[in-house]
Amino acid sequence: MRRNRAGSLRPFPFDAAHPHKPAFMHKIFIACVSIIIGAGSAIASEETDVLAPVRQFIDGFNKGDIKMAEAACLDQIFIIDDFPPHAWSGSDAISNWLHDLDTFEKKSGTSDASVTLDKPQHVKVTGDRAYVVVPTKLSYKKRGQPINENGVMTLVLHTGADGWRIAAWAWADN
Repeated sequence: MRRNRAGSLRPFPFDAAHPHKPAFMHKIFIACVSIIIGAGSAIASEETDVLAPVRQFIDGFNKGDIKMAEAACLDQIFIIDDFPPHAWSGSDAISNWLHDLDTFEKKSGTSDASVTLDKPQHVKVTGDRAYVVVPTKLSYKKRGQPINENGVMTLVLHTGADGWRIAAWAWADN
C-alpha cells in the first residue's frame, strides 16, 4: 500500500500520477498467462505426436497386426527385451522378435499376451529425436492362469517426412 498526495492509502499498483498503469500491468499479466498456456498446449501437442507411434505399436502387438506394429517403427530398429536372445536389430527385427517371443511363450507355457500403457513418466523432445519412458502392464496367461506384471518401456523416436517413428525400444519388468 502507498499513500497518495492526499495521504490516503492506495493499493500498490495504482499511482494517481499514472492512472493507466493498472490497465497496462493487467495487459502484461494477461499476455504472460497467454504465452504460458500457449506453450503448454504446444508441449502437450508435441507429446501427443511423439506418443502416437508408441500407441500404434502396442495396438498392433495387442491385435496381432504385425504390419500395424511395423508401420510405427523405422526400418532399422533396435529392440531389447527380457527373453533370449535379448536383442534384435535391422529391418527384420520386429518379425524376428515376434518369432522369438512365440518360441519363448511355447517353452514357458504362456499365451494371450497384451500390453497396456500407463501415463508416460518422461517425454523429452530434442529437435528430431525423442526419449520416452512409459510404465506398462503386461497381461498374459501362464498355463491358463491370468498373470499381470508391471513393467516399463524406454523408447527413442525419430521424426522425418513420415512423422514420428520408433527407432529403438527396451522392455524391463518392475
